[in-house]
Amino acid sequence: MQNIRFSAILLICILILSCNADKNKKTDENMTEVTEKVLRHVVLFKFKDDAPAEKIMEIEKAFSALPSKISQIKDYEWGINNSPEGLNKGLTHCFLVTFKSEEDRAVYLPHPDHKAFVEILKPHLEDAVVVDYWTTSSP
Repeated sequence: MQNIRFSAILLICILILSCNADKNKKTDENMTEVTEKVLRHVVLFKFKDDAPAEKIMEIEKAFSALPSKISQIKDYEWGINNSPEGLNKGLTHCFLVTFKSEEDRAVYLPHPDHKAFVEILKPHLEDAVVVDYWTTSSP
């Protein structure tokens, strides 16, 4: 009797957990997971050797202020390189800006607040790399 009760409780727990695990997944007709695709705008900076630390901090703050000024930015994050591989080629800062569409990016690029940020950045920038891509799901 005790084994049957334990088995019933275990079965109920497994059913509850499996229902909760699938709660946030979207699926297509082939039962594969579907995730919302977004457009990522990756920006990497290498600052000039003589760029003052306070100017770099000002640039970090100015870039970080753009999401509150440009509504087309869906998400934003940034960080300073800490890779131990030594392959960054002097690029120290990575900024990741996310858009829902190419139209949103098209509004962002010539936006007056983005252009004002670029003017703050230019005198202190040695090099930059920009890569844009649409996110994809794993097969």
